[in-house]
Amino acid sequence: MHGTLKPKLGFAQLWNISFGFFGIQIGFALQNANMTRIFQSLGSSIDKVPALWVAAPLTGLLVQPVIGHLSDRTWLGRLGRRRPYFLAGAILAGLSLFAMPEAPALLFAALLLWVLDASLNISMEPFRAFVGDMLPKDQHSAGYAVQTAFIGAGAVVGSIVPWALERMGVSNAAPNGGIPDTVRLAFWFGGGALVLAVLWTVLTTREFSPEEMARFDGLAEAEEDHTLRVLAARTYGTSALWAAAGALVVLAVQRFGLEKEVYLLGGLLVAYGLASAIAIALAKRGRSSGMLCHIVGDFSGMPPVMKRLALVQFFSWVALFIMWVETTPAVTQAFYGAADASSPFYQEGANWVNVLFAAYNGVATIAALVLLPTLARAIGRVRTHVAALLCGALGYASFFLVRDPKLLLVSEIGIGIAWASILAMPYAILASSLPQKKLGIFMGLFNVFVVVPQLFVATLMGSIIKHFFPGQPIWTMAFAAGVMVLAAVAMLRVEEPA
Repeated sequence: MHGTLKPKLGFAQLWNISFGFFGIQIGFALQNANMTRIFQSLGSSIDKVPALWVAAPLTGLLVQPVIGHLSDRTWLGRLGRRRPYFLAGAILAGLSLFAMPEAPALLFAALLLWVLDASLNISMEPFRAFVGDMLPKDQHSAGYAVQTAFIGAGAVVGSIVPWALERMGVSNAAPNGGIPDTVRLAFWFGGGALVLAVLWTVLTTREFSPEEMARFDGLAEAEEDHTLRVLAARTYGTSALWAAAGALVVLAVQRFGLEKEVYLLGGLLVAYGLASAIAIALAKRGRSSGMLCHIVGDFSGMPPVMKRLALVQFFSWVALFIMWVETTPAVTQAFYGAADASSPFYQEGANWVNVLFAAYNGVATIAALVLLPTLARAIGRVRTHVAALLCGALGYASFFLVRDPKLLLVSEIGIGIAWASILAMPYAILASSLPQKKLGIFMGLFNVFVVVPQLFVATLMGSIIKHFFPGQPIWTMAFAAGVMVLAAVAMLRVEEPA
């Protein structure tokens, strides 16, 4: 039985729903384009940079499912369900952005990255569910397209600010291992912009109450959730396999002399095996109301389309995280001949990376609103995403075909098209296939497959660089192109939704 349909929203309302993401993405863009630069300015070597980035994916892995679970069950009256998390995360992230360029040492900067990424994830994760909460299913594609446009626009602003400040006369020099004034002022600007943008969404939107949500799409008549009963019927075999996989990773570190941060990857696998065993034991004893049982049960009971899209996301985000971590050393060394962060040529190249990042995000903004919807209507969302991912692979591969760093702007066109599709198509396909009352937790779990590949890169890329192309970070772009092709192949297994 179907209930009341959600009202369709106009463009101004679509704008208000997603405008906060504009500020969040300014914060992410500043982080993505400048943290490697900050780490190297504070004394990190190239092969140690991925390990310092490990805080970002680890916090996302822990935070997103928890925030998704909690936001599904939150109602704070006029403040609503998702908006309390938007606001709390934005305030914490703003403070972290203000503090980051004042980091006195490398370890302090790494700890601040942990806090910053956790705060950004607290704000970001509920925004994905917010679109599904507020819009009828036939507006999901439009909602995620507008959200993607704001993501692209925010990233353009965040990426271009250091370069623009230099053009305005702000010093871009980094004497004695310090942070350039361009980066310092950019982070301060980003902190303020993030808080103001999220406040706009908080103050201009009204969420549907639990009673209203229960009436939409017949949710009041929905069948009882069987996830926890399925969890209680499971054996401990899968838990043992997760733990065994973690143990094998730990042994591989010792056997093959991998970087020590790979221990973290093994430890997380073991930890999930133990957590799932505890959840199964609690469910068998009838004590399944806790968060752990819900998260483990929902993770193991993901819908089939979500599982197939998860593999696509894994490969896609391996490529993206390689780009964010390695583009600065790759461009500064291969195109500007500078590996030393104190060199003016290095700082010039690092600023050009900000321009490149702004370029692919600018392309993504246009592609999300114009190109991708047109292609999706003509050939379907699945084929559109396959084509976009292949454009991204060509963009990464083209780093080896040009010698002038200005021509890398052409490479960013393909990367921008892929980025727009990664942010829109999987979520548009997924949102219409998920139960509305659990949209937060499933979106949080889906984002695990955004986070795990980042953790994979953060823990393993240092070993790959060290053993296969020491001192030549440009070759990481070839690795990114290859895994983007794998993402396109995996997408072919996803069925076109009705």
